[in-house]
Amino acid sequence: MRSADSEREFKQEVIDLARVTRVMAGGKRMRFRACIAIGDGAGRVGIGVAKGADVTIAINKAATKARKHIVSVPIINATIPYPIQEKYGSAIVLIKPAPVGTGIKAGGSMRIIFSLAGMPNIVGKILGASNKINNVKATINAIKKLRYIEVKQKDKKDQKSQEVISAV
Repeated sequence: MRSADSEREFKQEVIDLARVTRVMAGGKRMRFRACIAIGDGAGRVGIGVAKGADVTIAINKAATKARKHIVSVPIINATIPYPIQEKYGSAIVLIKPAPVGTGIKAGGSMRIIFSLAGMPNIVGKILGASNKINNVKATINAIKKLRYIEVKQKDKKDQKSQEVISAV
């Protein structure tokens, strides 16, 4: 069983909160839909969407769903390893690495995901629809597809020895 400390380490933020209605024979039934993002600021982020009769019920349900769908973000040199473009529904997002000191240059719902994940330098662009939930899901899918890339760097000793050998 998880301890209370592991659940407290996540910060949560509301991405979208909407009142939705369903038409029944007796009239309209109102519910609330909440989209919540959680993250620990150290490379883990998750989203959850849930409905409830009350706002607090919807937010709590969405937060528990988000805890079940945590994604790890590969962070190399305070950014992502390479640019990626992802589509979910009609939402298209483009995520690119950025040099140190750039900050988070992304709009709307993407900015929330990146800040909760703890990515200090990243550039993101929403190219498709303006639907917040689809944009967040496309961002999460793009993050899931990212993999670590091992860059082979030569030691200074090896470079000098190779330069000496090529000079001889």
